Amino acid sequence: MELIFEKSIPGRRGFQIPVCDVNVQGDIPPRYKRTHDNELPEVSEVDVVRHFTRLSQMNFSVDTNFYPLGSCTMKYNPKFTEVLAKNPQFADLHPLLPQLRNGEKLTQGALQVLYEVEQILCEIAGMDQFTMQPLAGAHGELTGVMMMAAYHRDKGNKKKYIIVPDAAHGTNPATAAIAGYATIAIPPDENGLLDITKLKEKLNDEVAGVMMTNPDTLGIFNSHIDEIAGLVHRVDGLMYYDGANLNAILGRCRPGDIGFDIMHINTHKTFTTPHGGGGPGAGPVGVKKKLVKFLPISRVEKRSDGTFYLNYDYPDSIGYVASLYGNFALILRAYAYILLLGKEGLLETSNHAVLNANYVMHRLKNHYLLHYDRTCMHECVFSATQQAERGVHAIDIAKFLIDRGMHPPTVYFPLTVKEAIMIEPTETESKQTLDQFIELLIEADQLSKTQPDIFKDLPKTTPVARPDEVKAATDLNTNFFVNTAKLTRPQKNSSASITHHV
Repeated sequence: MELIFEKSIPGRRGFQIPVCDVNVQGDIPPRYKRTHDNELPEVSEVDVVRHFTRLSQMNFSVDTNFYPLGSCTMKYNPKFTEVLAKNPQFADLHPLLPQLRNGEKLTQGALQVLYEVEQILCEIAGMDQFTMQPLAGAHGELTGVMMMAAYHRDKGNKKKYIIVPDAAHGTNPATAAIAGYATIAIPPDENGLLDITKLKEKLNDEVAGVMMTNPDTLGIFNSHIDEIAGLVHRVDGLMYYDGANLNAILGRCRPGDIGFDIMHINTHKTFTTPHGGGGPGAGPVGVKKKLVKFLPISRVEKRSDGTFYLNYDYPDSIGYVASLYGNFALILRAYAYILLLGKEGLLETSNHAVLNANYVMHRLKNHYLLHYDRTCMHECVFSATQQAERGVHAIDIAKFLIDRGMHPPTVYFPLTVKEAIMIEPTETESKQTLDQFIELLIEADQLSKTQPDIFKDLPKTTPVARPDEVKAATDLNTNFFVNTAKLTRPQKNSSASITHHV
């Protein structure tokens, strides 16, 4: 496939700009003028449409393929929520419209959605208040830890550290650092759970809190969570719940009931809103009563006459964390999904998530090493160390799956498992789809015994094969205009693959 620049023909146009009829006064300052041509491709409209349509057909997406990425919950997005989000009465509602004008309540419907989603999430999560403002899970984490810091400042606590288990999500230590805390890592014990003995050694009056999820990144539910929460609260620390794994306990267990003080929810993981590509996203944050006064402003509240308004009068608030009021269209989708499923449907969601993960685990555990052979929750983590001894590593198995038209699971994460293969089938996939995925992984295991060398040249069915990922990250080259080489299979260990194929 040619690059768009290779399709360029000098003088070809896909549009025509009318002659400017505005009387421009004065010259444009030199600093605002171009010093060279903009070097854009010159193509017709039909060329543009065909080029980018073809590119889109080369992509994987949840609408076209199964995504077994562990820890990411790439679940199918039902289309009825998209229809609702496109409803002109919501889609055309500008966020800066006044709440009241000429007696017409212009924003009441949107404010009601925000208010009711907050109440619903409080019930689901066991929290006392929620904010809809954070724009993604990681943004929700930062909002939560900022409230944690505000809580300790308000009490005069001198806190320096946040404890993060080794199997935590990668954003957790980054969030703690951005919020001004140093992190202390706690390794897992022999059962894959946070090591309570090590936790006791690290806990002191300088610990602001612990960030964890339950079940953890290994897909194991920590039944000692009451003891952990008690230990943390004893030093006036706070328990932060990373909501990435909420699918596993949805409708069965509420984080607020098992000791957590703050949590975020990834709506794309649990309540089926779009995911990836840097956005859109939504990361609502819930807190227990002692943290309510620190929630971001503004907050949606309800008057005695049933109307809704935005309240900015919270002097202890951490302030604004997002412009306007979060990512409303994503919240609207989650609202519709929750109302469709209801209480019993949400419980069924977690039942299927756990069932699917355990089905995958039991079918594959005789082919891939399973460090923690116990009932898992929403995801399972294998190790490809046995295959690596034959010269076939986790990355090779991932490339094999790509070659067969199947998106690979997460590899090399969590870091606590060598040659990790992390699988989350989600609740939206059928047994037939899971069987196809499982059979391919079994085939990969068998081929690692008989033909290990064939993996080194995979995938062969994709435009990009194996870029030198380390060199691409350390020696990034984005000069597309100078280098317009054909979209051909890159040479092994060549950073040019990134330059030619983005």
